[in-house]
Amino acid sequence: MTPACERTLDQGLAALEVAVDAAQRQRLLALLGLLHKWNRAYNLTAVREPEAMVSRHLLDSASVAFAVRGPRLLDVGAGPGFPGLVLAILDPQLAVTLLDSNGKKVRFQRQAVMELGLDNVTCAQHRVEAFSGEYDQIISRAFAALGDFVGLTEPLLAADGEWLAMKGGLEADEREALPAEVIIESRQALEVPGLDGAERQLLRLRRAAHGDR
Repeated sequence: MTPACERTLDQGLAALEVAVDAAQRQRLLALLGLLHKWNRAYNLTAVREPEAMVSRHLLDSASVAFAVRGPRLLDVGAGPGFPGLVLAILDPQLAVTLLDSNGKKVRFQRQAVMELGLDNVTCAQHRVEAFSGEYDQIISRAFAALGDFVGLTEPLLAADGEWLAMKGGLEADEREALPAEVIIESRQALEVPGLDGAERQLLRLRRAAHGDR
C-alpha cells in the first residue's frame, strides 16, 4: 500500500482513539491491499481508490469498535466483510461470524481470513432467514431498514443481547417500524475521519425489559 494510505490509516485510527500493534496494523493494510486487488476483478465495492477504501471501509468499521463487546458477534449482510473483518483484527478474542448470501463476496471473505490468519472469523454463505445460531451482538452496516434488520435477526440474538445498527440518516417511519418489544437504547453520532460531511451514527437496540414501555 502507498505511504498515503498508511498515513490515512494511522491518522484515522489515532483520531478514533483506536490503538493497534504492529501486527494489527499490518493486517489492516494487507486487508486493504487484498480488497483493492479483488475489487478490480470482482467489483466487490463501488469504492475504487485505496485511500478512499481506508476511510469508507477500514475507519468506518473501526469507528464502532468501542461498542463491540461480543464475545460472539454476527455481522449480517457483511458484503466483503465489513465491519466484521476489521473488528476481528482489532480484537482477537472476539468470535466473529460474517453472514452474506453473495457468493463472490463470501469467497473474498474466506480468502482474507486465510491470508490474514484470522482464526476468530467464520464465513457463512446463507440468507439470514435460513441461518441459525445465537449471538451476543448482531451488527449491520446498511444491510436493511431498521425494522427488517431487527425482525430478520431476532431469532439469532441471545436473551440479553443487543443489535448494533450502523446508519446514515434515520427516518421517522423507519424508527416507527420497529417492533413494539424492541427499544433504541442509544443513538450516537460517529465522526469517521475522511468522511467529512457524511452522516454516520450507531444505534444500539435491545429487547424491552418489563417497565420499559
